[in-house]
Amino acid sequence: MLDQIVDAVEYRTPEGIAAAISRLIRSGTLSAGDRLPTVRDVAAILGVSPATVSNAWQALSGVGLITSRGRAGSYVLQAATAWMPPHFGELAGSHVSARLDLSTGTPDGELLPDLTAALTRVPTRADTASYLSAPVLPELELQLRASWPYPVAALTIVDGALDAISRALETLVRYGDRVVVENPGFPPFFDLLEHLGVERIPVDVDAEGLRPDQLARALLLNPVAIILQPRAHNPTGASFTAERVRELARVLRAHEHLGDPVVIEDDHSGEISSAPAFSIGTWLPQRTLHVRSYAKSHGPDLRIAAIGGPELLIDRIVARRMLGPGWTSRMLQTILHDLLTASSSVSTVHDARRIYQARQRQLAEALVAHGLPHPPSDGINTWIPVADEKAAIVTLAAGGIRVAAGSTFAAGGPPAGSGPDHGTGQFLRVTAGRVRDEFDQVGALLASAARAT
Repeated sequence: MLDQIVDAVEYRTPEGIAAAISRLIRSGTLSAGDRLPTVRDVAAILGVSPATVSNAWQALSGVGLITSRGRAGSYVLQAATAWMPPHFGELAGSHVSARLDLSTGTPDGELLPDLTAALTRVPTRADTASYLSAPVLPELELQLRASWPYPVAALTIVDGALDAISRALETLVRYGDRVVVENPGFPPFFDLLEHLGVERIPVDVDAEGLRPDQLARALLLNPVAIILQPRAHNPTGASFTAERVRELARVLRAHEHLGDPVVIEDDHSGEISSAPAFSIGTWLPQRTLHVRSYAKSHGPDLRIAAIGGPELLIDRIVARRMLGPGWTSRMLQTILHDLLTASSSVSTVHDARRIYQARQRQLAEALVAHGLPHPPSDGINTWIPVADEKAAIVTLAAGGIRVAAGSTFAAGGPPAGSGPDHGTGQFLRVTAGRVRDEFDQVGALLASAARAT
């Protein structure tokens, strides 16, 4: 095992050693129940101090990959998410139990609309003509078009935002192509691109979204697509301003002589975002695929999203799906249409938007009160700069709070900050939307963890 660890370690720092052990566990090289070598043995063979290895072990324990049994040694814990892709798995692969889990990036179930009335409108028998019917219910398409951020040529329904982005990428990219991604960004996008053999070009995100100056430089590398999140950016909680989206459109137009990458917009939290719906499609409709997901607002298990864009691209996506799942169940489409039009569910989602906004504000105020300047974020997540990521996670775990490590979201190099003064550094993603009360207590713990080293 010592030889395997030596071979896996690329950087002989606490972070590098912890990352290497994490890769060995996720790949199955180290199995649940395996006893790790002692800190002193690993330190000796790597030529580092025992404190360096101890810090790495502490970080692995903090995210639930290993556990210490005192003099009996440290052991690999049973992985609950071995079936997940690696970047996605880093979000879900912790075994740490917590009084308050703010690591999930998922909505508060109590704020989702009741499905009872919508379920009564589902046909009691399945439609046998579904194979030849249009893939989108006409009444749902009309409702979606009325709420779309710009007039769209075509749209279809798919099985969630990630399905939409996966279908779009499979239509657009080939092995060896380049795709612009946000830094920090959503880890499953990285998994998708790696699966397709695509090189990602990271572009930093600030308080208003993707940075135009860095996008201009990225376009010199001739990417075929750009994936971005216009609202409630995961992980930072940033949303586009009107000026920023106009500037991004100007940059894209100014570089048209280099190519015409397709912009894929993931509006995953649109219905619960407090920011307006801005889209590059307003200026570049022939180069934009806009995705609207209803997982955060109406329920992740509905597995339903809409994707709109130029007819040529949408038709290719629909045609490819006909050779796989075919279409998204019209029963689910009926439920979504009811949820988008019934006054009770519309009111519930409106209230959820207001409550999430209030929770973000209350948590931000608590952080400021405890000495950590922090503006309110949009949606359910927020991005907190810390002095030391691992120390912060361990400190919060001791206080019964679980968060997501900022390094998980790095598209290349250190993750960028969510504000103009943050620059690069170490961060935590905190699902602020799941803090229902105790804002002062949670704020105090987060502020203390941010200073921990």
